[in-house]
Amino acid sequence: MYSLNKHAALLIAGLLCSCSTYQPKPLSTQFSLPRTIPHVLMEQQRSVATLRVHPFDPDQGLAMDDVAMLAVLNNPELKIARDDAGLAHAQAFAAGLLPDPQLALSSDVSNTGGPGSTKAYSAGLSYDLMALIAYGAADAAAQAEHKQADMNLLWQEWQVIARARLLYVKLIYAKKMTTLLEQNRSILEERVSHNQQAFDKHYIAADVLLPEVTALQELQKQSNDLERQLNQWQHELTALLGLSPQAKVLLQEAVGEPDLLPALDDEAISRDALPLVQRRPDLLALQSGYDAQDQRYRASILAQFPALNVGFTRARDSGGIYSNGLGVTLSLPLLNRNRGTIAVELASRDKLRDEYQQRLDMANSDIHQLLSDEHINRRQLSEITAALPQFSAMAEHSAVAYANHNFDGLVYANARSTLMAKQIEALSLQQAMLEQRIVLLTLTGQNN
Repeated sequence: MYSLNKHAALLIAGLLCSCSTYQPKPLSTQFSLPRTIPHVLMEQQRSVATLRVHPFDPDQGLAMDDVAMLAVLNNPELKIARDDAGLAHAQAFAAGLLPDPQLALSSDVSNTGGPGSTKAYSAGLSYDLMALIAYGAADAAAQAEHKQADMNLLWQEWQVIARARLLYVKLIYAKKMTTLLEQNRSILEERVSHNQQAFDKHYIAADVLLPEVTALQELQKQSNDLERQLNQWQHELTALLGLSPQAKVLLQEAVGEPDLLPALDDEAISRDALPLVQRRPDLLALQSGYDAQDQRYRASILAQFPALNVGFTRARDSGGIYSNGLGVTLSLPLLNRNRGTIAVELASRDKLRDEYQQRLDMANSDIHQLLSDEHINRRQLSEITAALPQFSAMAEHSAVAYANHNFDGLVYANARSTLMAKQIEALSLQQAMLEQRIVLLTLTGQNN
């Protein structure tokens, strides 16, 4: 009996040594968002598979790829997403582990034995063999779930990259429009001031002053609306970059035309869906999810066979007689036979198959719609660009004629408003084309 207690104590001590220990991690009570762009974050870039190495100096302003890089490295939502991926990895790891064997120990603690009697005890070790039979499918499902977590995280990173690029384009073009509005407002303010003085001296009538005042007020309204929009986008960008709302983010304004981003092969996109399913992380995640569910369905098929538990027992009775035993527990598949679980897993697999096909078809539809929109915007931009010199010449002619008192204020104001409207329309189309190209790069799996 002493030998049994000694070995049991050694076994328990060994198990305790391999156990995890508790480590506290208290919550913070301070704000954690930095007010300046952390340069040290760039050292982490090499560990982010989404982006290529791209050093930059934030003090000189951030280009489009700089903003995307910083967003991937420092976005608070991505930090939580990476924690979720770590949780999914842990769950997949746990799902792929085999169950532990069962150890049973018992000892007689009574004192009713007669002369020459000994304390009786028994020791047994048993294991569920069905866990070994279904292990292959369970482990394959765990590996597929691990990959699914990685692909879901990568897709979220792509979404953050697209959002960062879109906000960059919105802010840059909003500033361009602000400059255009300020230029036109400066011209109109000078005209209104001059005519206001003339009106006060009764040199001109109110119908000459009113059109220019109205045009100036409309410009002021557009400027105010754009200012509010700029403030909103700026705060969205700092939040996306994981910075404090007080942080100042300087953007490089040297933005090219819509061809700034790489062109896409429209015919290849329309012809073949294979590259799409091989590159898009969300589709790869759905594929891995389907593979995991297929393995769970396979495991449920294996689980319909009789459960088999095998155990070995070593015992000694009070008379000092030792005995060895073999125990087998076998379930009888007469009523349940795991049919309910099989039906659930099969239905779940069918559902995931339909979800994958629906996402693939939706991706194809979204891509073709954006391609069509891009062709329309490109054609309209070409038309406006061709017409802009004519509108510019008309505005200059009306300014000269107005200065010589050959045009009234309404004609001049209309000419300036028409030119500005066309210039804003051209900028809006350029912005729309850049935004469409950003979304297309994401949807076609060419985000990086």
